[in-house]
Amino acid sequence: MAWQGVFFDFDGVIVDSVPVKTEAFARMFRGFGPEIEAQVVAHHLAHGGVSRFVKFRYYYEELLHKAVGEDELARLGREFSQMVRQGVLTAPLIPGALESLAILHWKRVPAFVVSGTPCEEVRDIVEARGLVHWFMEVHGSPLPKHVLLRGLQARYRLAPSACLMIGDAMTDYHAATATDTCFLGIVPQGQASPFPPDTPVSAVVSIP
Repeated sequence: MAWQGVFFDFDGVIVDSVPVKTEAFARMFRGFGPEIEAQVVAHHLAHGGVSRFVKFRYYYEELLHKAVGEDELARLGREFSQMVRQGVLTAPLIPGALESLAILHWKRVPAFVVSGTPCEEVRDIVEARGLVHWFMEVHGSPLPKHVLLRGLQARYRLAPSACLMIGDAMTDYHAATATDTCFLGIVPQGQASPFPPDTPVSAVVSIP
Protein backbone atom coordinates (compact mmCIF):
# COMPACT_ATOMS: atom_id res chain seq x y z
CA MET A 1 0.00 0.00 0.00
CA ALA A 2 1.31 3.46 -0.90
CA TRP A 3 0.38 5.32 2.27
CA GLN A 4 -0.20 9.06 2.13
CA GLY A 5 0.29 9.45 5.90
CA VAL A 6 0.89 7.31 8.99
CA PHE A 7 -0.35 8.23 12.47
CA PHE A 8 1.25 6.79 15.60
CA ASP A 9 0.05 6.60 19.15
CA PHE A 10 3.05 7.17 21.44
CA ASP A 11 2.93 5.09 24.65
CA GLY A 12 3.03 1.42 23.70
CA VAL A 13 3.64 2.14 20.01
CA ILE A 14 6.78 4.29 19.82
CA VAL A 15 8.01 3.86 23.40
CA ASP A 16 7.37 0.98 25.81
CA SER A 17 6.14 3.37 28.51
CA VAL A 18 2.74 1.87 29.37
CA PRO A 19 4.15 0.10 32.49
CA VAL A 20 5.60 3.42 33.71
CA LYS A 21 2.19 5.09 33.59
CA THR A 22 0.39 2.06 35.02
CA GLU A 23 2.66 2.14 38.06
CA ALA A 24 2.12 5.89 38.44
CA PHE A 25 -1.67 5.47 38.55
CA ALA A 26 -1.25 2.64 41.07
CA ARG A 27 0.97 4.75 43.32
CA MET A 28 -1.33 7.76 43.19
CA PHE A 29 -4.32 5.73 44.41
CA ARG A 30 -2.51 3.23 46.65
CA GLY A 31 -3.44 5.23 49.73
CA PHE A 32 -7.13 4.51 49.13
CA GLY A 33 -6.62 0.78 49.67
CA PRO A 34 -5.79 -2.26 47.55
CA GLU A 35 -9.29 -2.65 46.10
CA ILE A 36 -9.37 0.91 44.73
CA GLU A 37 -5.81 0.57 43.47
CA ALA A 38 -6.72 -2.62 41.60
CA GLN A 39 -9.82 -1.00 40.08
CA VAL A 40 -7.79 2.02 38.96
CA VAL A 41 -5.13 -0.16 37.31
CA ALA A 42 -7.73 -2.36 35.58
CA HIS A 43 -9.62 0.66 34.26
CA HIS A 44 -6.44 2.38 33.11
CA LEU A 45 -5.28 -0.69 31.19
CA ALA A 46 -8.70 -1.15 29.60
CA HIS A 47 -8.84 2.49 28.49
CA GLY A 48 -5.43 3.16 26.99
CA GLY A 49 -5.15 6.41 25.08
CA VAL A 50 -7.78 8.19 27.18
CA SER A 51 -6.71 11.50 28.74
CA ARG A 52 -5.42 11.15 32.30
CA PHE A 53 -7.71 14.00 33.35
CA VAL A 54 -10.77 12.05 32.17
CA LYS A 55 -9.48 9.08 34.17
CA PHE A 56 -8.82 11.14 37.30
CA ARG A 57 -12.34 12.51 37.23
CA TYR A 58 -13.77 9.01 36.79
CA TYR A 59 -11.69 7.56 39.64
CA TYR A 60 -12.69 10.31 42.05
CA GLU A 61 -16.36 10.53 41.14
CA GLU A 62 -17.16 6.89 40.35
CA LEU A 63 -14.74 4.91 42.52
CA LEU A 64 -14.11 7.24 45.47
CA HIS A 65 -17.48 9.06 45.26
CA LYS A 66 -15.73 12.38 45.80
CA ALA A 67 -16.16 15.66 43.96
CA VAL A 68 -13.05 16.86 42.16
CA GLY A 69 -12.59 20.41 40.86
CA GLU A 70 -10.46 21.77 38.05
CA ASP A 71 -7.71 22.95 40.42
CA GLU A 72 -7.42 19.49 41.95
CA LEU A 73 -7.39 17.86 38.51
CA ALA A 74 -4.58 20.21 37.47
CA ARG A 75 -2.63 19.30 40.63
CA LEU A 76 -3.10 15.58 39.96
CA GLY A 77 -1.93 16.11 36.39
CA ARG A 78 1.24 17.87 37.53
CA GLU A 79 1.97 15.13 40.07
CA PHE A 80 1.46 12.44 37.44
CA SER A 81 3.72 14.21 34.92
CA GLN A 82 6.50 14.50 37.48
CA MET A 83 6.19 10.82 38.38
CA VAL A 84 6.39 9.49 34.82
CA ARG A 85 8.75 11.87 33.03
CA GLN A 86 12.06 10.12 33.75
CA GLY A 87 10.58 6.69 33.14
CA VAL A 88 9.16 7.71 29.76
CA LEU A 89 12.45 9.36 28.79
CA THR A 90 14.40 6.16 29.49
CA ALA A 91 11.85 3.51 28.43
CA PRO A 92 12.97 1.33 25.50
CA LEU A 93 11.59 1.87 22.04
CA ILE A 94 8.96 -0.58 20.82
CA PRO A 95 10.59 -3.08 18.41
CA GLY A 96 10.33 -1.88 14.84
CA ALA A 97 9.33 1.69 15.71
CA LEU A 98 12.55 3.42 14.70
CA GLU A 99 12.97 1.27 11.60
CA SER A 100 9.41 2.07 10.49
CA LEU A 101 9.95 5.79 11.00
CA ALA A 102 13.17 5.62 8.97
CA ILE A 103 11.36 3.84 6.12
CA LEU A 104 8.60 6.45 6.08
CA HIS A 105 11.19 9.23 6.13
CA TRP A 106 13.05 7.66 3.21
CA LYS A 107 9.80 7.26 1.25
CA ARG A 108 8.77 10.83 2.12
CA VAL A 109 5.55 9.65 3.76
CA PRO A 110 4.55 12.07 6.53
CA ALA A 111 4.35 10.60 10.03
CA PHE A 112 2.42 12.10 12.94
CA VAL A 113 2.03 11.44 16.66
CA VAL A 114 -1.58 11.36 17.88
CA SER A 115 -1.43 10.69 21.63
CA GLY A 116 -3.70 10.80 24.65
CA THR A 117 -0.88 12.41 26.64
CA PRO A 118 -1.22 16.19 27.13
CA CYS A 119 0.04 17.94 24.00
CA GLU A 120 2.84 19.97 25.60
CA GLU A 121 4.11 16.94 27.51
CA VAL A 122 4.24 14.55 24.56
CA ARG A 123 5.96 17.20 22.42
CA ASP A 124 8.54 17.72 25.17
CA ILE A 125 9.15 13.96 25.45
CA VAL A 126 9.45 13.46 21.68
CA GLU A 127 11.97 16.31 21.48
CA ALA A 128 13.94 15.19 24.56
CA ARG A 129 14.26 11.68 23.13
CA GLY A 130 15.61 13.02 19.83
CA LEU A 131 12.65 11.76 17.81
CA VAL A 132 11.11 15.04 16.68
CA HIS A 133 12.74 15.03 13.23
CA TRP A 134 10.81 11.89 12.26
CA PHE A 135 7.41 13.57 12.58
CA MET A 136 5.61 16.28 10.63
CA GLU A 137 3.54 17.15 13.70
CA VAL A 138 3.11 15.88 17.27
CA HIS A 139 -0.28 16.17 18.98
CA GLY A 140 -1.91 15.08 22.23
CA SER A 141 -4.93 15.74 24.41
CA PRO A 142 -7.23 17.49 25.17
CA LEU A 143 -8.49 17.08 21.59
CA PRO A 144 -9.84 13.55 20.99
CA LYS A 145 -7.87 11.40 18.59
CA HIS A 146 -10.57 11.22 15.92
CA VAL A 147 -10.67 15.04 15.85
CA LEU A 148 -6.88 15.19 15.53
CA LEU A 149 -6.94 12.63 12.71
CA ARG A 150 -9.63 14.49 10.79
CA GLY A 151 -7.85 17.81 11.20
CA LEU A 152 -4.47 16.52 10.05
CA GLN A 153 -5.94 14.62 7.11
CA ALA A 154 -7.78 17.74 5.98
CA ARG A 155 -4.80 20.05 6.46
CA TYR A 156 -2.40 17.81 4.53
CA ARG A 157 -5.07 16.72 2.01
CA LEU A 158 -4.65 13.05 2.88
CA ALA A 159 -7.28 10.53 1.82
CA PRO A 160 -8.32 8.65 5.01
CA SER A 161 -8.41 5.32 3.14
CA ALA A 162 -4.75 5.89 2.19
CA CYS A 163 -3.72 6.62 5.79
CA LEU A 164 -2.69 4.22 8.56
CA MET A 165 -3.21 4.59 12.31
CA ILE A 166 -0.95 2.44 14.50
CA GLY A 167 -2.13 2.04 18.08
CA ASP A 168 -2.25 -0.30 21.05
CA ALA A 169 -5.66 0.57 22.50
CA MET A 170 -9.32 0.59 21.54
CA THR A 171 -9.19 4.40 21.68
CA ASP A 172 -6.85 4.26 18.68
CA TYR A 173 -9.04 1.71 16.90
CA HIS A 174 -12.17 3.81 17.42
CA ALA A 175 -10.38 6.95 16.15
CA ALA A 176 -9.35 5.07 13.01
CA THR A 177 -12.78 3.59 12.33
CA ALA A 178 -14.50 6.93 13.00
CA THR A 179 -12.38 8.55 10.29
CA ASP A 180 -12.28 5.65 7.79
CA THR A 181 -8.54 5.33 8.43
CA CYS A 182 -6.77 1.96 8.12
CA PHE A 183 -5.58 0.48 11.42
CA LEU A 184 -2.79 -1.73 12.75
CA GLY A 185 -2.97 -2.85 16.37
CA ILE A 186 0.19 -3.33 18.43
CA VAL A 187 -0.21 -6.28 20.81
CA PRO A 188 2.81 -7.39 22.89
CA GLN A 189 3.90 -11.00 22.47
CA GLY A 190 1.84 -13.32 24.67
CA GLN A 191 -0.95 -10.83 25.36
CA ALA A 192 -4.53 -11.18 24.15
CA SER A 193 -5.62 -8.72 21.49
CA PRO A 194 -8.17 -6.15 22.71
CA PHE A 195 -9.31 -5.57 19.14
CA PRO A 196 -12.11 -7.20 17.10
CA PRO A 197 -11.07 -10.59 15.64
CA ASP A 198 -10.51 -9.39 12.07
CA THR A 199 -8.20 -6.51 13.09
CA PRO A 200 -4.61 -6.71 11.77
CA VAL A 201 -2.22 -6.89 14.74
CA SER A 202 1.52 -7.20 15.27
CA ALA A 203 3.92 -7.47 18.21
CA VAL A 204 6.32 -5.14 16.41
CA VAL A 205 5.75 -1.84 14.67
CA SER A 206 5.74 -2.32 10.91
CA ILE A 207 4.33 -0.59 7.86
CA PRO A 208 2.12 -2.98 5.86
